[in-house]
Amino acid sequence: MPKLSDRVQTFTDSVIRRMTRISDAHGAINLSQGFPDFDPPRPMLDTLARVAYEGPHQYPITFGAENFRQALARKQGRALGRTIDPETEIVVTCGGTEAMMCAMMTICNPGDKVMVFSPFYENYSADAILSGAQPIFIPLVPPTFDFDINLIEDGFRQGAKAIIVCNPSNPCGKVFTREELEAIGKLALKYDAFVVTDEVYEHMVYAPNTHTCMASLPGMYNNTITCNSLSKTYSITGWRLGYLVGPAEVIENAKKVHDFLTVGAASPLQEAATVGLNFPQSYYDELLVTYTEKRKYFLDGLDKIGLKHNVPQGTYFVMLDISDFLELPQFKGWTDMEFCEWMIINIGVAAVPGSSFFREEVNHLIRLHFAREKSTLDEALARLAKMGALLK
Repeated sequence: MPKLSDRVQTFTDSVIRRMTRISDAHGAINLSQGFPDFDPPRPMLDTLARVAYEGPHQYPITFGAENFRQALARKQGRALGRTIDPETEIVVTCGGTEAMMCAMMTICNPGDKVMVFSPFYENYSADAILSGAQPIFIPLVPPTFDFDINLIEDGFRQGAKAIIVCNPSNPCGKVFTREELEAIGKLALKYDAFVVTDEVYEHMVYAPNTHTCMASLPGMYNNTITCNSLSKTYSITGWRLGYLVGPAEVIENAKKVHDFLTVGAASPLQEAATVGLNFPQSYYDELLVTYTEKRKYFLDGLDKIGLKHNVPQGTYFVMLDISDFLELPQFKGWTDMEFCEWMIINIGVAAVPGSSFFREEVNHLIRLHFAREKSTLDEALARLAKMGALLK
């Protein structure tokens, strides 16, 4: 067989999706891959049912159906405090995953450097490699996940073309403050670089924290590419609807990349999702109340069991500290992957090993999520209690 490309040897398949496959094989409660077990909003489902018979069913405009882009422009315009042109400043993608890949391929030449915070959503490192760029990792230091702004300036001095900012951050739930974003933005402007943001959890930010869009900061719109998705906000992770927002010159070139990557996102789903984009503010307020309650319920449950964890400022993820377990004789010398596989088989709950998110040597953290119905969380906590009993 001829030799395969070198780039595909430098990263693995998705550990998150791998944990789902193992979870499914053993019938575990899947708290690894972040998708809810409850339905999308009824108005969107009703529209989808109608569209199934009435259409559209053929190709949309490659960079997004017109009504979908117009609705996106209104929603994002409110978030950014500016008018967004749906013709020149938005491209619709097949999920936030393609949005990030599209952004990276639009701005990066082979050999460019891109800064990535660690821990990071695992796609970012692969995206950099696939676009020919070299990642520079900036530590977010547990347990508070703060960072050293001097390391970011060092990265820009090394010639970094961009920095990726996931806000709120997957997997650790950090919400970047306005002051932190302003400091990052100031350096991006100083060194004429891009900030590529991933804001898919923008509506899951817990008080007293608040979400600030990087592109809304003074002077930052032309240096920011915003990646986003409808997956989490409307509980439609399987619909694969994402988008890029940015200055016209960037989006014009991103459209070309997108066109040859996927041609376009599914037209029936864009039609149905437009309904959600037109929801009033009350929908997002209620969504936040729901996830605030789920966070408290799940974290309180973990506390009662005696499991150590962080308190996420945003997202629906929580990092569990398994250090005490790894000190027990039966787990001595284990990796976090081995522990997660043991959890699936013996406890019946699936988590993601933290080492898949960190560039640093981290073996004591695993990621769970709480985007589940109360009954599912109850059963998961009951199973986790069996694990907690090992520490008594």
